[in-house]
Amino acid sequence: MCGIVGYTGHDNARDIIIDGLKKLEYRGYDSAGIALLSKGELIVRKQKGKIVNLEKEIADENLQGTTGIGHTRWATHGVPSDLNAHPHTNEDGTIAIVHNGIVENYMDLRKWLIEEHHVSFRTDTDSEVIAHLISVLNEGNLEDAVLAAVKMMKGAYAFAAISKSEPGKIVAFRKDAPLIAGLGKGCNFIASDIPALLKYLNKIYLIENGELVICTPEQIQILDQQKQPVKRDVLQVTWSLEDAEKEGYEHFMLKEIHEQPKAIRETLMRRLDERGKVKLDGISLTLEDLERFNKIYIVACGTAYHAGLVGKYIIEKMARIPVEVDVASEFRYRDPFVDDKTLFIAISQSGETLDTLAALREAKRKGARVLSVVNVVGSSVARESDDVFYTWAGPEIAVASTKAYTTQLICLYLIGLYMGDLRGTISDSYYHSVLQELKAVPEKVSAIIERANEIEELAKYLYNRDQVFFIGRGTDSAVAYEGSLKLKEVSYINSFAIAAGELKHGTIALMEPETIVIALATQDALFDKMYSNIVEVKARLAHVVSIAKEGNDRIGQESTEVIFIPECIDEVTPLLSVIPLQLFAYYVARERGEDIDKPRNLAKSVTVE
Repeated sequence: MCGIVGYTGHDNARDIIIDGLKKLEYRGYDSAGIALLSKGELIVRKQKGKIVNLEKEIADENLQGTTGIGHTRWATHGVPSDLNAHPHTNEDGTIAIVHNGIVENYMDLRKWLIEEHHVSFRTDTDSEVIAHLISVLNEGNLEDAVLAAVKMMKGAYAFAAISKSEPGKIVAFRKDAPLIAGLGKGCNFIASDIPALLKYLNKIYLIENGELVICTPEQIQILDQQKQPVKRDVLQVTWSLEDAEKEGYEHFMLKEIHEQPKAIRETLMRRLDERGKVKLDGISLTLEDLERFNKIYIVACGTAYHAGLVGKYIIEKMARIPVEVDVASEFRYRDPFVDDKTLFIAISQSGETLDTLAALREAKRKGARVLSVVNVVGSSVARESDDVFYTWAGPEIAVASTKAYTTQLICLYLIGLYMGDLRGTISDSYYHSVLQELKAVPEKVSAIIERANEIEELAKYLYNRDQVFFIGRGTDSAVAYEGSLKLKEVSYINSFAIAAGELKHGTIALMEPETIVIALATQDALFDKMYSNIVEVKARLAHVVSIAKEGNDRIGQESTEVIFIPECIDEVTPLLSVIPLQLFAYYVARERGEDIDKPRNLAKSVTVE
């Protein structure tokens, strides 16, 4: 959630840190701040609201310093305010910290600090205890104090600290929250995500759990909790700063919708060998392995969970293995039936989603084999999995996920095809027909995007409604959940989705004249049933916007508007039908004047429970 940037070198850290924080705005935040070591002093400035507020606050100050840390905060403890914003300091203002995550035992630590060390607290945050712990435990150098502090802390977090007495040094620690270190020329960095550093470097270290990082202008040291050096390969970042810029688009969300044909093609074509057969990038799932699995769990959160719902249909149809899809935040608290005969598939764009990571660890503890579908190379979920199947979506900056979702779907199709082929549960002709359909998807997605103006005009007419219903059957119901989430994320309209067959079991009571119902009707095998549901809501004078395949002549008879997608087999429609829903959400939010890339209260990577 929160963004961390640190710099130590020979240039003025102020502008470098502010620039890095701006690259992390997509993560979601409510305040921003910076701490600089300047001419023997520790200077802290912080403001509620956007980074521009902080820039205005310090515009007339000639803040100079070659070492500093910065932060964008998303409130968990204490309301958004200037006071609760990071960085936080100890009582005499000689130590500053920035913190991402939660210190679960902060109340106990706070009590101990007050009673044993007579510390006075200024904020309502859990983060402030870190600065005071480092201060009272500091009998040697900063890194020793940090290690002593983390021994007392519980929770999931990453933080960075600087001290007035040790200029030129940043010390950071990671426990279950993202942290990287960047190798510059005559300077070094720490950050919570790669985009913050791309302007300055492309070589990074991925910091693991329980590791301490010491940054000076000359070097980066990685130590374990016993202060033993850790060897770590340098990761070369292969995407550029331009990949993370808007490139003329009004918003990142629109840019990323338009990038989907390329992202889908990359994710698909990298996984086909010279014979046109699916290869799983070195994932060694043998027939013996598949015969041993008696159940597959797909576990994820939010949009990734919706991809998993489609994945259940695909894998069960092709591999004929039972699949259960679970919300990660619920999975580990219900003592699930997992053992060494279970394949656990974790899906996460960032690979740092804490609930998904915790569920993964619980599954591993119970003996499951873990396969992850992840976008960010070297992320925590990827590193802790037995097998990793990367999406090649590139950086996704908008909080509302689009291209990550469609590339996750492609990965799940490929996994299903691979398993079905290996087990002999699908024929060769079916296998190749689905592959041919998948290869045609990028061009068909492009065709939908080229007609975006039709959806834009629809949004101009419907943007001011208070609630929207999404309905569908089969895989259409899974896509309905994703369409509803997109709309509520960026437009704040009260939207929700339901399997169409459930309408008469309560929900139809909410239908009023002109209620918007978005009806996904792309499944040929279920069309008659779906058509009946459309008739039901139309009879209540609902405003029905249907999504259907080209050539469907019946759908218009009971629909107010129809958005057509290119003809394809039923199995592949989720890759196409979601595109109009993404565009509709975007254009509705734009008409309503919302902050599309940074929706309120949301963050790109949810690293707290």
